[in-house]
Amino acid sequence: MSARNGAALRVIPLGGLGEIGRNMMLYEQGDDVIAVDVGLMFPEEHMPGVDLVIPDLRYLLSNPERLRAVFLTHGHEDHIGALPFLMRALRDHGKPLPPVFCTQLTRGLVQVKLREHRLLDETHVQVIEPGQTIEAGSFSVEPFGVSHSIPDSVGFIIQTALGPVVHTGDFKIDHTPVMGQHTDLTRLAEVGREGVVLLAADSTYAEIEGHTPSEQTVADALDRAIGEAPGRVIVATFASLISRVQIVIDAAERYDLRVFVTGRSMVNNVQMARELGYLDVPDGILMNVREMQEHPDSRTVVISTGAQGEPTAALTRMASGDHQHIAITEGDTVILSSNPIPGNEALVDRNIDNLFRAGARVVYNRIAPVHVRGHAAREELKIVHRLVQPRHFAGIHGEHRHLVMHRELAIDLGIAEDDAFVLSDGDVLEISEDGAAIVDVVPADYVYVDGIGIGDVDHIVLRDRRRLASDGMCVVVVAVDRRRGALVGVPQVLLHGFVGPEEEELITERVCQLVASLAAGEGGRFDWTDWRETLEDEVARLLYRETHRRPVVLPVTVDAPSGERSGALQRSATTEE
Repeated sequence: MSARNGAALRVIPLGGLGEIGRNMMLYEQGDDVIAVDVGLMFPEEHMPGVDLVIPDLRYLLSNPERLRAVFLTHGHEDHIGALPFLMRALRDHGKPLPPVFCTQLTRGLVQVKLREHRLLDETHVQVIEPGQTIEAGSFSVEPFGVSHSIPDSVGFIIQTALGPVVHTGDFKIDHTPVMGQHTDLTRLAEVGREGVVLLAADSTYAEIEGHTPSEQTVADALDRAIGEAPGRVIVATFASLISRVQIVIDAAERYDLRVFVTGRSMVNNVQMARELGYLDVPDGILMNVREMQEHPDSRTVVISTGAQGEPTAALTRMASGDHQHIAITEGDTVILSSNPIPGNEALVDRNIDNLFRAGARVVYNRIAPVHVRGHAAREELKIVHRLVQPRHFAGIHGEHRHLVMHRELAIDLGIAEDDAFVLSDGDVLEISEDGAAIVDVVPADYVYVDGIGIGDVDHIVLRDRRRLASDGMCVVVVAVDRRRGALVGVPQVLLHGFVGPEEEELITERVCQLVASLAAGEGGRFDWTDWRETLEDEVARLLYRETHRRPVVLPVTVDAPSGERSGALQRSATTEE
């Protein structure tokens, strides 16, 4: 082992703890850092206008030359989606991009993303296989196979100066996986006998008793639903769930149906998976748009994105009647082969309602087993804990209650309370020969991606957006003669999303009266810069007294020297009304 003896190990989550998504863990030893996963999180309802949420990279970028490599456990968005943003940030700092190590299917999914961000040629993504060893600075990293809801998933055994760390990634124990990949319990038992210093284990379903059902139950349910459907079948799932796509294609072949794939990410991933040999697609079963439009609906299966209710995804556009090629009709069967991500429940329910309104029969997990979790339940977690027998434990991947319950399970299985940790994003867990403790905190805020902007939307911007959405806005346009420091003409008051038409005239009149009164109180002459803040506060107080609402108040000044401009402003106000 190339690690320097005696070096303390620091474990630093930058995302994924206390939330679902945004998974990113740093392991630090001496001057060397490796990252495991660089994921994103989809915005929640209280994040209006936000497209994505990614990890806070400030700590890593404070000394970017220490980052030796990035290791990816599997190809889901919450584990790979922020990788292009990390690479772009490193490039913008003028630093060489570190190598990225992952399995073959994950590499294909990552390259699709890097190509979209125009980073493909600059990023070295190397394929690794379970059992292979990668040297990265003072770390030695070995992937081991795990069963998850996407093929080619792995965890990592990370050799450090203190002994091996087991980082499970997302996993479950599936004895009948659809695409043949099992969790390598034999390798976990072997490394457990070496003396594992830390187990960092998936906690997403630590509150669920028993075992997670096999993916084979989904195959049986989807096969039955597709075979019994009287008309067209539309199956919506995650674009990265290649095994689920294979199940649908197999069912379509069995019942002599043809398949149309829609949704940009789904189309790209299906094409990539076919090229890499992860999808077995019989000749002639896939259709293009023209063939789909000419093919009988009763002999058609559509594979689509949008199972999470994303506003621009293909199924959402079908449900709202906006899809370019597919309109939901009476007799369609729509299958949602996924569970809503926490925070997406309202969007998914809205889609289901719209699909029912359009005449479709909708099949989803509450009424049929068309989806199973990709994460270990409590009995599976117990198996891994007993095999690995770690000295220290920290739960990863899950909301706070999941982490707490996983810690309690670890203690029940024999780990000392002082050696089992519930970490939060940004905590620095330091492990040495003498023990382990949380010794520091680094920045780990949400970083919002809004259009092409990264990090320029903060909590204040989101607060204002929420206020605009809930309480509306009042704009007060005032013409000011800056030379004389005097008000000119009649203010223009614009109300948006605040009161109805029947109240608007009265509110507008009272705001105009208030502005005139405030100006008169200044003797007709005032410094606009100082007076603007007073105007904003007083208008807000007036509106609250009149309506008990707190809209955003925006005073705007117009430079109007005298007479002619004053009349123009009054005419403009009249026209608006």
